[in-house]
Amino acid sequence: MKFIKRLLVFALICMLLGVGTIFGFYYYVKPELPDVATLKDVQLQTPMQVFSQDGKLIAQFGEKRRIPISYDEIPPELIDALIATEDSRYYDHYGFDPIGITRAAFAVIASGSASQGASTITQQLARNFFLSNEKKVMRKIKEIFIAVHIEQLLSKQEIMELYVNKIFLGYRSYGFGAAAQVYFGRDLKDLTLSEIAVLAGLPKAPSTMNPIYSVERATQRRNVVLSRMLSEKYITQAQFDEARSEPIISQYHGAEIELSAPYVAEIARAWMVNRYGEAAYESGMRVTTTIDSKLQKAAHIAAIKNLLSYDERHGYRGAEKVLWKPGQTAMSEEEIIKHLRSQPTYGELRPAVVDKVAGKTATVYVKSYGEQTIDWDNMKWARKFRTDDRQGDAPKTASDILAVGQQIWVRAADLDGTPDVAPEDKEVQTEDGEMPEPVAISWRLSQVPNANTAFVAINPENGAVLSLVGGFNFVHSKFNRATQSVRQVGSSIKPFIYAAALDKGMTLASLVNDAPINKWDKSAGTAWRPKNSPPTYTGPTRLRIGLAQSKNVMAVRVLREVGLDETRDYLTRFGFDKSKLPRSETIALGAGSLTPIQMAQGFSVFANGGYYVEPYYISKVEDPFGKIEFEANPKVVCHQDCPQMQAPEMVDASNDDGTAPSVEEATNATELAPVDIAQFNEEDMVTDQPRYAPKVLSEQTAFLTREMLYSNVWGGGSWRDGTGWNGTGWRAQKLKRRDIGGKTGTTNDSKDAWYNGYGPGIVATAWVGFDDHQRKLGRTTANPNLGKDQITGAEAGAKTAQPAWVDFMHVALEGHPQQAKQIPNDITRVRIDRDSGLLTNKTDGSTMFEYFKIGTEPKEYIQDSLTDTLYSSDESGGDSLF
Repeated sequence: MKFIKRLLVFALICMLLGVGTIFGFYYYVKPELPDVATLKDVQLQTPMQVFSQDGKLIAQFGEKRRIPISYDEIPPELIDALIATEDSRYYDHYGFDPIGITRAAFAVIASGSASQGASTITQQLARNFFLSNEKKVMRKIKEIFIAVHIEQLLSKQEIMELYVNKIFLGYRSYGFGAAAQVYFGRDLKDLTLSEIAVLAGLPKAPSTMNPIYSVERATQRRNVVLSRMLSEKYITQAQFDEARSEPIISQYHGAEIELSAPYVAEIARAWMVNRYGEAAYESGMRVTTTIDSKLQKAAHIAAIKNLLSYDERHGYRGAEKVLWKPGQTAMSEEEIIKHLRSQPTYGELRPAVVDKVAGKTATVYVKSYGEQTIDWDNMKWARKFRTDDRQGDAPKTASDILAVGQQIWVRAADLDGTPDVAPEDKEVQTEDGEMPEPVAISWRLSQVPNANTAFVAINPENGAVLSLVGGFNFVHSKFNRATQSVRQVGSSIKPFIYAAALDKGMTLASLVNDAPINKWDKSAGTAWRPKNSPPTYTGPTRLRIGLAQSKNVMAVRVLREVGLDETRDYLTRFGFDKSKLPRSETIALGAGSLTPIQMAQGFSVFANGGYYVEPYYISKVEDPFGKIEFEANPKVVCHQDCPQMQAPEMVDASNDDGTAPSVEEATNATELAPVDIAQFNEEDMVTDQPRYAPKVLSEQTAFLTREMLYSNVWGGGSWRDGTGWNGTGWRAQKLKRRDIGGKTGTTNDSKDAWYNGYGPGIVATAWVGFDDHQRKLGRTTANPNLGKDQITGAEAGAKTAQPAWVDFMHVALEGHPQQAKQIPNDITRVRIDRDSGLLTNKTDGSTMFEYFKIGTEPKEYIQDSLTDTLYSSDESGGDSLF
């Protein structure tokens, strides 16, 4: 009896000591324990996503990929699998499992090391949120105390929801929602029992037991999970057998990028980091851009297709590499496939290795697509590149172009029919890692172009950027040529100079002498002789024709009529940086330098009737719960009953110190900041008050300038009676629309090629050139292999840039009815003589109707007897206006 009493006393003492020890440990570590109440309002680190305005995913930024799901969205099979595998007494304990701890303790005694874990799901959650993974006793004690606190604070459902969303599961995926996408490319709710078991087995060793790293290990671990589910009676024997027999088919699935707009994504990323700091990467923000997915895809295809076309007509520069030469041991198929996997993919271009060459075909191995064929039609373009101005003879057989063992570039022959390619190329492989059966794609020999391109389209009514292509490929070069490349604009500047002339009092019928100029430059000791391109001259010519046909000498004379300083001041109202505009007559020929988006911004003033809009990219930012954190409020065009600032008089707007005036000074409007993401005026954009675009040009001047830009496309006169003529932009006639207009641009020696133009509700700019500002775009001769429909001769805006604009507009204007011409008030239309621009009573082919600002129309009638003597000869070498 005494023994029993002593035993009870001893047990009581041990229990009290145990309780005391626990309390002692608790108060010892209490100061170091985190506040678990923060779990009530925890915000899981979720990547930032960038979308188009119509909800297409453009990019995802952030180290941790996570797709949060609620408890109700968790498949019951996953909960069962986790409980069976990780914590079978989940619903019976209060944060830690003494039985599990005892089992782990015996394992330590037996093995001498902590080889077996005993952490409950709640303990794992505590460790993931508050502790490290180090295997120390004190960490384990803290883990237990935190787990108990969590159980007191949260329900079992809330704990399970946090666990399912928090746990790391390999390949940068955090939570089971993300893991389902990464490993299987499907939503969690759509997975099979076998696939759920694969994921449920990952917490033990996510880096080595995932199905991408090792299908064998993943299968073994899945079977363990299924066995535990069967033994715990969560599944039947039939379900077990079916799931166990299912093969694991898995590959890496990156974020499902739906739209290729990497340059826009980078603008959005930089803006978000500038506004929210590094937290932007993990706050789950949803950034909606102004990009229209249909227009972005059209711009991408048009710009890249046009650039590759330019590159092809200048010749083939040869293989990227030679992997083996004739007489050397050829690489095996496995070696070729392994080599190709290590090579980059640039957008539409994929690396390939030539395996066979016979007659007019070649057999190649294409990265991710296996063995493919290039037929003659898709390689016969490949004359040898000699210089930018010279190409070799047309090839006659495939062996004139390719040789076995060469690594080359290929692309799908039909760019219009190929999907956008994400920056991270996806390998297409079967379960055993081999290449799949060949896919039926027509492949074309290609090469990485040396030249580059930019394309941008904006809404002229509010400045929203609808599409933007910053270069050939973002992976190849992250430099954004649409917003950062300051290039000479060539003849693209002429509409702005002619608009100044209209405000100065000239009309579309004003005659300007189209004759050579010979101006002596005393400082240089040489004569300046600007020439037309082509170098033909027509004498006194109406202003409309001068702009439409891009007459260089006429532009210089118009500049002189307006005044050099007045013109430079005038151009600032379009947002152009005066410091980039030379103080010389070369400004009339496009020596000024601007970015493509600045050009689109400037042409928007003509398209919208005279209002300055500011390009912007971000329309809305939402937090993970849909709360709007930012919403753009751009300055919009308001054509009536709105507070507007009228266009200024044509006066000298320069400051007293000779510096460039701000646009505020020039237009009495709000300050026009440069289009730079770092200077994005956030506070101004988020105001609830309507914001109106300042009026910087009269509606009448904008209309008359559009008339000249219309003639750049459609020309004038009548081909039937011999008076017809074309503008330099005549290739846009294929759009068959009378509500478009634009202007070509070619710089000196053809170093830059431009086309800027508009249609209903859209303005677009296309540019092609080399990043090396000194390199010329060159010229080409006809390739006998290609037939009649090919571009030849010197590269210029109409040949080199306009095709991209036309292809884009074909898509952009599809489904939009043609708009009737809107003639503003104070514009009149009178019949004039085509040659003199004077009034006439005739109604034959020598006459035409022309638009004028009321009060500027001609007052005199043409006299038949004076027709031949109306213009005096230019004895001063062509320097006078008439």
